[in-house]
Amino acid sequence: MGVNGMLTQVKFCYKMAARGRLQLPVDFLAPCSSMDEGAQRILQYLTEVVAAEDILSDKQQLVDLDSRRNRNREALSALRNGSSEGNVKVCFGNMFIKFPQESTRSMILKDHEQLDKEISDLCKRLKGKVNRLNDLQGKPELRGYNLSPLSSDEIKAINSLLKK
Repeated sequence: MGVNGMLTQVKFCYKMAARGRLQLPVDFLAPCSSMDEGAQRILQYLTEVVAAEDILSDKQQLVDLDSRRNRNREALSALRNGSSEGNVKVCFGNMFIKFPQESTRSMILKDHEQLDKEISDLCKRLKGKVNRLNDLQGKPELRGYNLSPLSSDEIKAINSLLKK
């Protein structure tokens, strides 16, 4: 969609809001000097709404991935505490299949690693999206939001300095 198409949609939203068919913030439809100024306000508001919806959908996806990761932890714990011989039943969709215990454990571990990677990638993308939304809203960038944990080498170096 080009700029003209987007401007047409913004003008349509402005008209719908003026008629009371589209609900916008209370101060949103304050008197504007021109239709273009009102269209710009609507475009900015809709951009913020889309950015916020994108953040919310990513947060929901993060919750879903985390619950899958927790189910994998439970499965690994059940495999550790169960009998060490024979096959185990694994649920794939709506059917159960018997698999050797070691291959089941390796499948769950691979899935667990993949989930960890997806979660970390999603968290990195989410940070950028939150910063973009703050920019759109005119808020300052969040402080301390881009922190990362110390590596094991860094922890060892700090511990060696503290022991002296």
